[in-house]
Amino acid sequence: MPNSKDVGDETEVAILHKLIEYGYSVSLPFGDNDKYDLVLDSGAELYRVQCKTAWQNKPDTIRFNTHSQTTRGGEYHESTYEDAVDAFIVRYPETGTLYWVDVADATSQKMELRFDADIDHPSINWASEYEFTPGCLEA
Repeated sequence: MPNSKDVGDETEVAILHKLIEYGYSVSLPFGDNDKYDLVLDSGAELYRVQCKTAWQNKPDTIRFNTHSQTTRGGEYHESTYEDAVDAFIVRYPETGTLYWVDVADATSQKMELRFDADIDHPSINWASEYEFTPGCLEA
């Protein structure tokens, strides 16, 4: 079973590959000290992006973390990405689908994207509304 660093690296590479395939210019920050994993150039704007891996937590729902978790000096630390990134690009490995979630739309710990539900409630984050496709960042 891969460790979380390996899973994150695989997600980051898959997202990078898809962004280049879609024709975006992508820059990578030097080192591991930045809160963002990459800078995406849409041609009109630059976005600081944090790459995340989603997992299925219910039959019609995927979830991803919207905070970082680290251990320093034996102490557990959590921090959010507010003011540090502009968006999350979330990859669901089971399908390879990418989702673009503006940091302003994200919750502070974990966020769920739903594929189907018996009800239509304003608090549901529909996966289809966040799906990242070629040209979706164009004005």
